[in-house]
Parts: sequence; C-alpha cells; structure tokens
Amino acid sequence: MNKPELLAPGGSLEKLKIAIDYGADAVYVGGEAFSLRVAAENFSIEDMKEGLSYAHERGKKVYLTANILPHNKDIDEFKSFIEEIRPLGFDAVLIADLGMFDMMRELAPEIPIHVSTQANNVNYRSACAWYKLGAKRVVLAREMSFEEIKEIREKIPEDMEIEAFVHGAMCVSYSGRCLLSNYMTYRDANQGACAHPCRWNYSLVEETRPGEYMPVYENERGTFIFNSKDLCMIEHIPEIINSGISSLKIEGRVKTSYYVATIVKAYREEIDRYFADPDNYVFDKKQYEELCKVSHRPYSTGFYMGKPTENEQVYTDSSYIRDYDLIGMVLDYDEETKIATITQRNRFFVGDEIEIIQPGKPFIKQKVEYMENEKGERIESAPHAQMIVKLPVSEPVVKDAMLRKERK
Repeated sequence: MNKPELLAPGGSLEKLKIAIDYGADAVYVGGEAFSLRVAAENFSIEDMKEGLSYAHERGKKVYLTANILPHNKDIDEFKSFIEEIRPLGFDAVLIADLGMFDMMRELAPEIPIHVSTQANNVNYRSACAWYKLGAKRVVLAREMSFEEIKEIREKIPEDMEIEAFVHGAMCVSYSGRCLLSNYMTYRDANQGACAHPCRWNYSLVEETRPGEYMPVYENERGTFIFNSKDLCMIEHIPEIINSGISSLKIEGRVKTSYYVATIVKAYREEIDRYFADPDNYVFDKKQYEELCKVSHRPYSTGFYMGKPTENEQVYTDSSYIRDYDLIGMVLDYDEETKIATITQRNRFFVGDEIEIIQPGKPFIKQKVEYMENEKGERIESAPHAQMIVKLPVSEPVVKDAMLRKERK
C-alpha cells in the first residue's frame, strides 16, 4: 500500500511556500498564460524559479498547469511558452487539449505530462489511450465514484498514476466544461475567466409577461439552483487509499494562504495517522472541525458515494460560511522572552481569544494579554493592515504560523 501524494494549490509564491511548509508533497501552479485561473496571482518566470528552488530543496514537487482549451490564436504563443518554461525544472505539466499535449511531447519530451480533469477522463480506455500517447498521470473527472475509480486502477498500466480532487469547490457543469459564463458575460471558463454564473440567483419570466419575475424554486428553500456544495473527503481516507488514487488534490488556487495552510495541515495529519496504524485507524473529528474554520460552502462527498442527490446543492444563498478570520502571521519568535513578532492581516484587540496554527502541532488557544507596536509602545488594538505587532505567546511558534480569531 503506497502512501498517496498530497497535492496542494499554489496561487502565488507565498501560497506555494505555505503549502509545502504545512505538509504538501507537491504543489500545482499557473503561469501568467495558459492556466485556468486568471483570478489567481499566478507566477512570473522569476516566481517559478524561486518556487521550484524552494520545493526541490525540501524534496517536494511542482506541477505547472497549462490546461486551457486553446483556440488557433493560442498555438504560436504556446510554442514560445514551452521554450520559456522548459529549462526551469518542472516535475510535470498539466494539459487538457490533445494538440497542446502533442506540442509538449514534440518540444519538451523530457517533461512528464499529467492529463487535466478538463479532459473528462471517466473510463479506463481513455486513461490507457493517454498512456500510450505518453501521459504519466490522468486527473480523473470529478464525476466518479469509488467503484468506478477502483475499476480504472485495475485496468490501467501499473506505472500509470491516478489523481483525483478530494477537497474544494465543485462545478455544476461536467468537470468544468461550462459555456454559461461565456454566454452570459463573454468570459470563457475554458480559458480561465469564469464569472461563476452558477452561483447567481435566478428567476423565471414568461414570454408574454415581461417584467414579471417568478422565483425558480428547486424546493421551498430558495432559488440558487446551480450552486454546488464544496467537496470534502477527509472523513474517508481509508476508502480513498483503497481505491488506488495516487495523488489527492486540493482545489483552491484563488483561495487564501490561511485556507491552504488549514486544509493541507488537516489532510496531512489524517493521512499520516492512517498509515501509522491502518488496522486501528479512527477518524479524528477535530480535523473536520478545522476544515470548518476556513471560508467554505457546506460540505458534501460529491460523486464518490454514487450519484449526488438534491442535497448536494445550496439553495438558500451563494455566500460562504466564514466563522474565523486570519488576523496575523508570525515573522519571528523569541524563546527567551516568549514574544512573537507578527504582521497583521485583520484587526484584533487586547483581550481577544485567538488560536495559533503551525505545521505538525495542535493549535494553541490563548488570550491576547497585551500588544506592542514596532516602537515598543503598548497598544490596545492592531487596526492597520500589515502593521508589525509584538505579543506574548505561551508556546514556541515558527515563522509563518498563523493567528486566527472566531467571528462573534
């Protein structure tokens, strides 16, 4: 039984480093072109070099996403893109389009190719066909059950890898192949510019009664008929392992560093606990509670347990559940004085109850007894973004440990 790779999103250089520090085995990133997340900060060539160096020095991998569905105008630019990224040392490139796949094989044959979820791989013949063309890994479509995944694993070459999403946002359209955004806003989801119209509130207008809007009720709870719940599979680590998935993928290149740290940390610890003693493994419910401390929609298990029902949609609104705020990140900690130096991310006050998370340890819960600014002056609050604050912390904390506060 091989331990699967934990694959995290790297929407920026900071997030890449956070993902690795908090336990990811690999990170997937996007360049400034050909990535399906134009809303992410994405990576310049210099960022790529620094991120790859940071990961490889720690024995981790970095994959480059180039999984748009290109039009003719994109082809010549993609050739230049390959030439630019080829010498950097990426561990793989994610491709969805057959033409782009062929160009990668022709122009950079030494770089492994992972076939993106956008290619809609849902059967073993498709996976085997990509393998014959030279793919090392296929990222399965999200619309797959454990039963189907097991069959694919049994019928593909032993050295071919399977990657699957285990956490994050779900798309109402088949594996993200959506035309709704393009039709309504001229923003092409298949080129990375999705406007997320699936999260909007809809009403019905009868042709002969213009201006008379009737709510579209899926049931009595609301009118957000396309609004999918988020995927969360942390309670099902044994089933994931036994299905033969090689890489467990977390969605979220446009999410925050705090989101990445929290999600990666929870899955890392739960995977490691399972492999430490598979026969006596029992899920730690505290990990699910941790995943509820980031901004999220209600959770579901997606398609893993079979075809979803009406319970996998959110009908009441399209907003996120956000019960905690990131208030600061640790820059330094003095073990003699037990004073942490932090950079503020959200306002907080003396007397606040806070929690501190860091890699490999349970979170610390304490009260802010007092604070000082950079001049050593006592202050009652930290109201300014990025201001430097010093405060006592009861236990040692590492750089990039995160301070959070529950919303009241």
